[in-house]
Amino acid sequence: MGVEQAGTFALGGDLPVHRLGFGAMRITGQGIWGEPPDLEEARKVLRRALELGVNLVDTADSYGPDVSERLIGETLAPYPKGLVIATKGGLVRPGPDEWKRDGRPEHLREACDGSLKRLKVERIDLYQLHAPDSKVPLEEQLGTLAELQREGKIRHIGVSNFDVKQLELAAALVKVVSVQNRYNLADRSSQDVLEWCEERGVAFIPWRPLGVEGLEGSPLAEVAKRNQATPSQVALAWLLASSKVMLPIPGTGSVKHLEENCAAAKIRLSEDEVRQLRDLR
Repeated sequence: MGVEQAGTFALGGDLPVHRLGFGAMRITGQGIWGEPPDLEEARKVLRRALELGVNLVDTADSYGPDVSERLIGETLAPYPKGLVIATKGGLVRPGPDEWKRDGRPEHLREACDGSLKRLKVERIDLYQLHAPDSKVPLEEQLGTLAELQREGKIRHIGVSNFDVKQLELAAALVKVVSVQNRYNLADRSSQDVLEWCEERGVAFIPWRPLGVEGLEGSPLAEVAKRNQATPSQVALAWLLASSKVMLPIPGTGSVKHLEENCAAAKIRLSEDEVRQLRDLR
């Protein structure tokens, strides 16, 4: 068995996905820039993810840029039934490890059209605003996504790197089906955003879900040993156990690491362990 053991969530109410997905940022070069160091390994990772039951793949036009989406389209299309490809627009890449926001309507339209071509789809299942651009009214940014949705280019709309105040405004403009913010055992600064999602049945997609920085020597190591798992696997298992709307998308460019991540779906933490890890600070 694979990630099916993580359970299922109906994304947008009509797209059932297994709650442990795959983030495709790391199938690019160093600094999330350019081609991956081992192109065939990157392709193997994508194919192996599907073999392990992954049916939610998350990417963005800024990963590479364009490289991640292109490899997904080249490697996996035509897509098997039930596979959900989520992508994002709204960030531009001047160079390695550089990320700048661009929420201008003309840019978002161009970004979406480029994603459609690279992913080889007529409609994107989930399109997320990668980050709000303070230079452009949020109404214009989300209004553009709403127009693309009406045109049939987007099925569902999500957002990323939003705070609760921004979410409230977004939800008044469009139907938000997902929020993608940084969240892990070591960084729970988006706890209020998670609670907002829980109250509304909105998917919460934590990026950097494997983060355990600063927790060395904590009870995390004891819990991992007790479950015959790695600390990173326990970090994923904890996310899955902590909320029914949680959809972790750990990423990697290695088949071995992918298999290790997916194996976290079978870990069943006790209530005491979940509580113990939740109280780590």
